[in-house]
Amino acid sequence: MRGIQKMMEEGQECYDMMIQLSAVRSSIDKIMGIMAGENLKHTLEYPLADEQLQVEKVAQAMQMIERKKLYSSH
Repeated sequence: MRGIQKMMEEGQECYDMMIQLSAVRSSIDKIMGIMAGENLKHTLEYPLADEQLQVEKVAQAMQMIERKKLYSSH
């Protein structure tokens, strides 16, 4: 992001900055997917004794994955 800010300060072409912003977005989407997947994996590998709380944790993990899909589709 600092590189993009520097590009703006230097008056670089908008097209070039958009390419860099797209790369940043792709990287963030990838990290979000990894985090959501790891959260779900952990929730399933280490279930809680409280069944209702476990169901809520799995639902929360699934919501994270759905949000990731929603954000990455833009």
